[in-house]
Amino acid sequence: MSAIAATPATVPTAASDVVGFILSGLARDGRVALATIIETWGSAPVPVGGQMAITADGRFAGSVSGGCVEGEVMTEAVELLEGGAPRTLSFGVEDETAWRVGLPCGGKIRVFVERLEGDAGKNYAATLAAARTDRTALIVSTRLSDGARTIVARGEVSTDADLARRFLSGVSGVEAGPEGETFVHARLPPPRVVLIGATHIAQVLAALVALTGFDAIVVDPRTAFAAEERFPGVQLLPEWPQDALPRLKLDPYTAVATLAHVGHIDDEALQLACRAECFYIGALGSKKNHAKRVERLAEAGLTQAEIGRISAPIGLDLGATTPPEIALAVMAQILRALRGSKNKGAV
Repeated sequence: MSAIAATPATVPTAASDVVGFILSGLARDGRVALATIIETWGSAPVPVGGQMAITADGRFAGSVSGGCVEGEVMTEAVELLEGGAPRTLSFGVEDETAWRVGLPCGGKIRVFVERLEGDAGKNYAATLAAARTDRTALIVSTRLSDGARTIVARGEVSTDADLARRFLSGVSGVEAGPEGETFVHARLPPPRVVLIGATHIAQVLAALVALTGFDAIVVDPRTAFAAEERFPGVQLLPEWPQDALPRLKLDPYTAVATLAHVGHIDDEALQLACRAECFYIGALGSKKNHAKRVERLAEAGLTQAEIGRISAPIGLDLGATTPPEIALAVMAQILRALRGSKNKGAV
């Protein structure tokens, strides 16, 4: 068997829609089928962990292949809703026909289909919904033979090295054990980037963050800067960082970039970010300005280790000079901090 593709990914964008669909389906019909991609080989348009929920009348939300095997999965799901044990489906497409069904280079996927019903199904869906709202990372382990499930939240287990690695990388996959195969699903909060200072650079960077599929939040107490017409579709918090950031609950899936270039705005944000578990912290300014910033942060009580987490001058060294170029360099540095380089693998 080929090696399972390592897919460092957060919960797919449609996952929240799938969870909401499950909750409404359970409330209406009392049962919903859930299909989850558990393995991929070769080219696959939806990564491991991608999900699709199906009701008995054929309605569905989410995707497991971009359209090429959904019909067969739906047929199996509707049958499962009538009774029976969970089932694992395998699909393969040869290279010469792959383009017709959406696997551009040929590939294979395995899909686990289970039935959610009763209080157990409602409780599971409610747990997923609450985790999404609270930005709580979960590891969901499901035994493929019977659908038995365990859920671990980040922080509950500190000695399991494999779980700790999955909480950082987001890699999901199938594990073999004495009781058969288990799908270990890392369900992480979507990455988000908090931009301190509603500047020209922040305008471009917020757009790049959205294009990347991450969430962007702009914090700036200057209401003339933090105006909706300057940041259409972006969450704006016209507040001081020391008021806004504690409510946001900075976590390991959050990046903070200080771009105000105003000491008392940027410094307050940096103090909070350096003491949190943010995966990236960057600060705009020259080396000379950063040296002064380091002195101020040290006087405020930050340790050298905490201050050392700040990337300054901000962004990869691309020779950037204009706001769009600087924003691109910052986005590239954020992405590298989250995913790691190709040589080092995912974070």
